[in-house]
Amino acid sequence: MATHLVWMRNDLRIHDNYALHAACRDAKATVIALFIATPAQWQTHHMAAKQAAFIYQSLQELQASLAEKGIALHCLHSKDFTDSIGALTDFCQQHSVDRLFYNYQYEINERERDAKAERALSGLDIVVQGFDDSLLLAPGSVQTGNREMYKVFTPFSRAFVKRLNEGLPECVPAPRAREDAPLAKIPSLEPFDYPFEVFDPQLFPAGEKAALHRLREFSQQPVTHYSSRRDIPAVDGTSRLSAYLAIGVLSPRQCLHRLLREHPDALENQQIFTWLNELIWREFYRHLLVAWPSLCKHQPFIGWTKKVAWQRNQEHLTAWQQGKTGYPIVDAAMRQLNSLGWMHNRLRMITASFLIKDLLIDWREGERYFMAQLLDGDLAANNGGWQWAASTGNDAAPYFRIFNPTTQGERFDKDGEFIRQWLPELKAVPDKHIHQPHAWAKQQKISLDYPDPIVDHKEARKQTLAAYEAARK
Repeated sequence: MATHLVWMRNDLRIHDNYALHAACRDAKATVIALFIATPAQWQTHHMAAKQAAFIYQSLQELQASLAEKGIALHCLHSKDFTDSIGALTDFCQQHSVDRLFYNYQYEINERERDAKAERALSGLDIVVQGFDDSLLLAPGSVQTGNREMYKVFTPFSRAFVKRLNEGLPECVPAPRAREDAPLAKIPSLEPFDYPFEVFDPQLFPAGEKAALHRLREFSQQPVTHYSSRRDIPAVDGTSRLSAYLAIGVLSPRQCLHRLLREHPDALENQQIFTWLNELIWREFYRHLLVAWPSLCKHQPFIGWTKKVAWQRNQEHLTAWQQGKTGYPIVDAAMRQLNSLGWMHNRLRMITASFLIKDLLIDWREGERYFMAQLLDGDLAANNGGWQWAASTGNDAAPYFRIFNPTTQGERFDKDGEFIRQWLPELKAVPDKHIHQPHAWAKQQKISLDYPDPIVDHKEARKQTLAAYEAARK
């Protein structure tokens, strides 16, 4: 009897999983699944301790779901990707695996690992089949008239929607139960040898069932208000699905099909399309990783920006990390990140702009710090966002576009509702003074238990413009 192995990585779900679906087509085959933890590799990639805990809990849910289908999910522990290849081949030989099924990952280290694994398994006469599963459309399938990857998002998005209108990607069902379902015995799932941090189970309940429930809820009514509420951090106006998409508990195809089921005009209705366009941004950044692998090595897309003379000010970097810059919207956002492992998207732009263009600190410092904190850490999206803010990447903000952190706070948190949630030391400051509390405290002749601004925005802006202009010469 044939034995099929599903090598699971960032696809921790049973519904709409291309590799799992293909492995289960042969009703007579024995199907098993494998997840390989690689703590040293995760450390190199700055995986957040909260995300590691989220993955582990999602794996527990997945193991139970697969067991109901008669599929055993095993978990091995290897040091890094190199060691994982030997662990994989040994496992295949021990279980007499005939065919291996897996879903592609597009980061450079992951692609190199998979190429080596395919060669090793082919030498054992194991048939290997990979699938484009984590995207709506495969990398390289949305190109310019010159058959090149788009460098600008808007034409990419238009071409992407055109492709979707020509034919939607298929959502495949969860596999049917195997003959021996449910399993009488489930393999042990030992915790990873990696730091775990508690995440908020109310905001981010782990597992596929919770993700599907959140998707259904958001796609019904909240998505209709997304375009008007998504920039207001004090309200629950976003989907909060990024953590599930990042580790593959949810697929983008499920998001698309659920959205179209609730709103059949989603591709044309601008109000609804605003959220779908965020999924297309996710696609854009992943397609870019494949077209320009140097992005995986934290290299800027725009060459001259390598010459920007960054400040190496550890005091400023630490103040930013801890939410003690003296700019309320920045500090509240950073404390949200440190507490929840998640930050509202508008605030990601504001805090990134502050680090880069007020403090003139290398964007890669921020990129690393975010990855080390984010529950929804994803190399492509995180790198794309930071390079956008730094004016170093594809279709990035022009280098002379510099957010004013005070006016950004006034615009998106007018009455300071979000700020007070995370900066209780400012709770006594009146609404109209919340964004410049020190000026109010001076008038009142009182002292605040809150740091003074670590830089003057106007002066910092001048220095940043000079640094970028010098690099362009």
